[in-house]
Amino acid sequence: MKHFAVVQHSYSEFLGTIESQFEKRDIGFSYFRVFLSNELPGNALTFDALFLLGGPMSPLESGKYAWLNQELHTIAMFRKAKRPVVGFGLGALLLAQYEGAELHLAPYHNAYFTTAHATEAGRDDPLAQAVDGAQVMVWSPGTATLPEGMTPLVVDDAGRWIAFRPEEGAVGLLFRPEMKPGLIEDILMEEDRDTPGNIGELLEQARVLWPEMQKTTDRVVVALVRELALMTEQRKPRVFALKMDTGDDA
Repeated sequence: MKHFAVVQHSYSEFLGTIESQFEKRDIGFSYFRVFLSNELPGNALTFDALFLLGGPMSPLESGKYAWLNQELHTIAMFRKAKRPVVGFGLGALLLAQYEGAELHLAPYHNAYFTTAHATEAGRDDPLAQAVDGAQVMVWSPGTATLPEGMTPLVVDDAGRWIAFRPEEGAVGLLFRPEMKPGLIEDILMEEDRDTPGNIGELLEQARVLWPEMQKTTDRVVVALVRELALMTEQRKPRVFALKMDTGDDA
């Protein structure tokens, strides 16, 4: 059975609407709630892919959240093992950081709705074409300037990147296909959570756009499955059962 590792950075931000999409495809997943336990996948070979979810902290705040640096090692481990890596929001910034991007704290709450525009680099890309012309919600703790020569797949209305593919088998999305109105409501209720000043507007827009957002998420998942071969089960180490020697044969 296909099984994904999913790194969760806050109580409220999980796979959301994508969970049911994975379940329909008989894909299992394990959450690693690093913000609670500092736990991250120890071996990339036991999983078929790595998903890095959104979160409220910037990758530049590793002094406060030491496990952010460990996530970079986790990305390296999965890339070395040739396992797909997908990042949403904070996860996309971590992937960009791993690829050598310059990170910026401002705007700390980089959250807004925009129309997605496929670039020339995304002309034949399944993911870029899946969202081209659609309204999407961008939400990330800060921004990143991609390394020279790395062309984005999708940009927003202002021409800023919101999706990139650094290499085969890895994709970073500043827009959030897993988001739904209920998830935003949970973020609002999360204790001590610093939220964007326009979160009420985001919630209202999400409610209005929800039917279209669901269709966009469906297309994004199909594109990711196709682009990253997520339905292909990777070779995993065999598990051997140990037989205890009780001495009964003596």
